[in-house]
Amino acid sequence: MSSENLDKRLPVIQEADLNGKIVLVRFDHNVVKKGVVRDPYRIDRSFGTLYNIVERGGRPILMTHVGRPLDKKTGQITCDPGDSVEPIVEYLRQKLHTKFYIPKFDNIDSGQGITGIDTSINLSVKNLRERKIGGIYLPNTRWFRGEEDKGAFRENFALQLAGLADIYINDAFGSWQAHATTYDITKHLPSYAGFLMQQEIENLSRVINPERPFVAVVAGAKYDTKIGPLHAIYEKVDFLILGGVIYNAYLCARYGISIQGVSDKDIEAAKDLVSMDKDRQKIVELPYIVESDTIEGKVAGKYRTIAVKDFKKGNKYGYILDVDQRSFEDKRVSEVILNAKTIFVNAVMGFTPHFTEGSEALDKTIDKNAAALKMYGGGDTLQEFKSLCPGLYLSVLDNSRYYFFTGGGTVLTAIEQGSPYGLKPVQALIENKEKFGAR
Repeated sequence: MSSENLDKRLPVIQEADLNGKIVLVRFDHNVVKKGVVRDPYRIDRSFGTLYNIVERGGRPILMTHVGRPLDKKTGQITCDPGDSVEPIVEYLRQKLHTKFYIPKFDNIDSGQGITGIDTSINLSVKNLRERKIGGIYLPNTRWFRGEEDKGAFRENFALQLAGLADIYINDAFGSWQAHATTYDITKHLPSYAGFLMQQEIENLSRVINPERPFVAVVAGAKYDTKIGPLHAIYEKVDFLILGGVIYNAYLCARYGISIQGVSDKDIEAAKDLVSMDKDRQKIVELPYIVESDTIEGKVAGKYRTIAVKDFKKGNKYGYILDVDQRSFEDKRVSEVILNAKTIFVNAVMGFTPHFTEGSEALDKTIDKNAAALKMYGGGDTLQEFKSLCPGLYLSVLDNSRYYFFTGGGTVLTAIEQGSPYGLKPVQALIENKEKFGAR
């Protein structure tokens, strides 16, 4: 791919001398749930960088995080087999017909994770250099105490990683947090952006500087975690469509009602958005929503469609778990979507896996706008699209008017900052180029 549209300060893999080098490459292969690869899309998107490394004579050491082994309240790290990289490696073996070795480390402290990389890895690195194995895949990076640590363990972990390799490649767009394997490592090795990272940054620019009219669809299970990005998106869009708990909190704040499961804290936070929209009228309300008496499933007789126009101040409602498909047949809603030039979606509209009508109707309505650039962000958003509209998903994978980001949180963070180059791991690559210079 061409890197012409990227900031020239960003070092890219095309500039690296890989021949005969051990290349430490950070991917975002966080696709394992309870020991199973749920959706290999993120793995497949990394093949270009992996192939390029090997084709140019590099020998790869791969790494990714899986899940959230660190309990932030207790500080305990749990090395659960369900969060192992083994299913990823098995997938790679089947796809690439090559042997990947996963090192085993015995220095595991109870509740503290793996304390570091010891010399037991040296033989496998030697085998990698001698092409006896195709690659090394390190254990889940978040199993290492130093990955998210703030002190000496983190510094030592970054140095131990650097000691394994000659060059570092970051292709983990979805891993925007500044951890040892995405940030600190760049202080010690010549570092570059992989092909997926480059492509995601280029497409992010099309969201941050969109062709108008620009419509964003944003949903989420918690309102307070999305406040910053939501306000930033609001400033950028021509129209905003909400879903999930975010929409429920907005409706409570807007109409003075209460919805079961929506906290007072979320309602209070949503009042700012209601106030912002009073004059600017960017939020496009979805007029029909699905109320349920239970969140245990879609139980016959216990859910119903209700209309927003019937809300009265002080009314109390059960769980609002989906958007009725008729919302997307509404004249204002359909006109906004069909007239857009850029559409960004980071949304699952209903409470999965039982309430899926809203997400399916959203995706099908968006597809009717053939001219718009349609950009989807986030693993859950993509997974829902793929499972609800499999035929549509397969038909648009190579459609130039569609783009699927591998990290929804990263996109929202970059929108909030106004630039992909403000992301800490990207900044680290730029600073690395300034430090190491051309090489």
